[in-house]
Amino acid sequence: MKKLLFAILAIGSVTTVSAQSKTTFGISGGLNFAKIKASISGSSTSASSGSLTSFSVGFFADAPLGGNFSIQPGLYYTGKGGKTDFEAGPRKAKLTYLHLPLNVVYSVPISTGKFFFGAGPYAAYGLSAKIEIEGQATEKFKFGNDDNSDIKRTDFGATGLIGFNFTNGLLLKANYDLGLTNILPNNNGGHNMKNRVLGVSVGFAF
Repeated sequence: MKKLLFAILAIGSVTTVSAQSKTTFGISGGLNFAKIKASISGSSTSASSGSLTSFSVGFFADAPLGGNFSIQPGLYYTGKGGKTDFEAGPRKAKLTYLHLPLNVVYSVPISTGKFFFGAGPYAAYGLSAKIEIEGQATEKFKFGNDDNSDIKRTDFGATGLIGFNFTNGLLLKANYDLGLTNILPNNNGGHNMKNRVLGVSVGFAF
């Protein structure tokens, strides 16, 4: 985790020096609509949970790379997970992560601001994990990758984003996070679970 943070800070430092005062910073927050995709190794069958509404909040930097391209690292507190309905009541898997995206962004300036879209990898570090069963006590998941664990601590994937940044700094953004790694521990019997998150947010760039 420390190596990952140092890497992001190093990238930010290099791009800040090259871009000098043109680098901007911002904050954003909004809603996440999260699902978990489940599958079994060797089978073409897959299923997705219901959507769980959570939130995301954090900050980002945007450093020009040349032309209309920029690199945009960020750090967010974000919710993931999913919801499944049973006769005994709904079950909600609530996962919270420290989310670290690193996107390459292309901007299209117009008179009132600029459209932007981009993509890149992300890494996420699990902060808490629990399952809520209606009418029953909440059960916490144990992080790890051994026989006594419920879920892996780390999640890796790819992000796509699109939005508009007004000239006054206000920005509107939508993103989609595609989890690429199985979040179940190794003792999963061939079962796979991956995060899927659609997010919408508002923010301000300084």
